[in-house]
Amino acid sequence: MADLAKLAGVSKITVSRAMADSTLVNPKTRAQVRELARQHGYALNVTARNLRLRRSHTIAVIVEMAPSPERPMSGPYPLELLGGISQELTSAGYSVLLSARHGAITPATQAADGVILLGQGAHEDAVHTVEGWRMPTVIWGADMGAGHVVVGSDNRHAGASVAEHFLAAGRRRPCFIGDLDHAENAERFAGFRNALAAKGITPSHIDGVGFTADAAAKAVAALLARKSFDADAVFAVSDLLAMGAIQALSGHGIRVPEAVSVVGYDDTPMGASFVPSLSSVHQDLYQGGILLARKVLALIDGKQVSSEYLPTRLVMRGT
Repeated sequence: MADLAKLAGVSKITVSRAMADSTLVNPKTRAQVRELARQHGYALNVTARNLRLRRSHTIAVIVEMAPSPERPMSGPYPLELLGGISQELTSAGYSVLLSARHGAITPATQAADGVILLGQGAHEDAVHTVEGWRMPTVIWGADMGAGHVVVGSDNRHAGASVAEHFLAAGRRRPCFIGDLDHAENAERFAGFRNALAAKGITPSHIDGVGFTADAAAKAVAALLARKSFDADAVFAVSDLLAMGAIQALSGHGIRVPEAVSVVGYDDTPMGASFVPSLSSVHQDLYQGGILLARKVLALIDGKQVSSEYLPTRLVMRGT
């Protein structure tokens, strides 16, 4: 590096930054240094740099979900979050270590500089596990109070906006579909229930439903078969669950939205192209990914970091 600095007429730190493609070095100097490096066979020793800095320049991203054909990793959640995370970390010179394992820490994860956890798990079990690793950690999910750095959507406002839509449409027998053991779902239900309570309405609730369309379809179909489903509006915690509910309703000759209004969550392309096209709550997952990356990098640098929640909006379509 000293030899290359002498050839280029710059300092060693400028050579280091130029080889790392840092914007702290102007483009002309970067190009000059990198061309001299190419001519003389010089390459930045990343391992040596990381040892000196005591950093791996890797962030472990843990996805709290069990991928399946019905709920693949290629869905908008978590793919859009991962897109924002990767964009921001790559720009900062970091690599992403992706895993769906949040049990015992692996050697690769242990070597990372920080952790981004996508999802809290039932009863926040994934959070308790990952925070036990004692690494800078940022979580995607619901508010957990002081002592945790969380990025998420305003789930309570989302639930309230759906309730207000149902009330405006004259619906008086709303139903909520989703497992309340998951904190984000519980926040959505709280906003939904509280807005309805102001009008003297108590929603029914289908609990213990998995995160697939098939799970929701079976749960609603079972209630219909027992003649114990009389809802005129359904709010599901994901588009998949909403589409499953519609399939069950259609199978029993119940028209959507004439007899039952349905709203999902996530505003997915699949929901938009569903027949009828699904009304849904939109959350900005890509921006959420960018914020997750920025906050974990700030934690690594020893900065004070606070939680942040993104706005949501109800997208009205055909249900």
